[in-house]
Amino acid sequence: MSENLPPCRACQGGPGFAQPLSMAFQPIIDLPRRQVFAHEALVRGADGSSAGSLLEQLDDENRYHFDQQCRIKAVEWGAQLAVPALLSINFMPNAVYRAETCIRATLEAARRYNFPLERIIFEVTEQEQVLDLDHLIGILRAYRKQGFRTAIDDFGAGYAGLNLLADFQPDLLKLDMALIRDIDRDSVRQVLVDGVLGICRRLNIQVIAEGVETVAELDTLRGMGVELFQGYLFAKPAFQALPEIRYPQA
Repeated sequence: MSENLPPCRACQGGPGFAQPLSMAFQPIIDLPRRQVFAHEALVRGADGSSAGSLLEQLDDENRYHFDQQCRIKAVEWGAQLAVPALLSINFMPNAVYRAETCIRATLEAARRYNFPLERIIFEVTEQEQVLDLDHLIGILRAYRKQGFRTAIDDFGAGYAGLNLLADFQPDLLKLDMALIRDIDRDSVRQVLVDGVLGICRRLNIQVIAEGVETVAELDTLRGMGVELFQGYLFAKPAFQALPEIRYPQA
């Protein structure tokens, strides 16, 4: 078990992240069942300040502690708000030194707040460039071994491409919103997304279309077989709360 492993140097030292953190939540919708599949925890300052303003403060010295604080706050607020279904927690691969030891704070937070481990998804954040793809794959495999679900964000942009998918098949894959935008009017995007959906069906990977903003985009994606959605069409992130969900007319 990870509790029996010695801590790495990052766990023992380095500056913490000075600004207090909190979370906003945005739902991922299972549209055929008209229910929440998961809520994604999105970091904010405790004063409501944006994720961007927090990320500007990151450097090699405080990245690890920022990532750890985000995980703990996500579990804390997920438990406090009684998040239904699953909780998706973003993590920063470059902040993880040894997956087995860096996960301990999350395990301890889940026990402290009585949040079931089997309801946690670990989602690779898009906020930083992945420097070592093999390291990322090792992290994802370690988290899966612990019993967590895994998700790859922004598929089709940056690191999140076929090379990654060839070596690790996550439980969930989020289509990059650049592929989603105006897909109802763009035949090239339709072909690309249809190809990804075919691959995921054969690999038994669930697909989430994120950044959905219009009914036309939604209808096109539904016609292509997508069932899981996230975006302003359903709900904007709510600070320290679960937002009200708007279901478009069928």
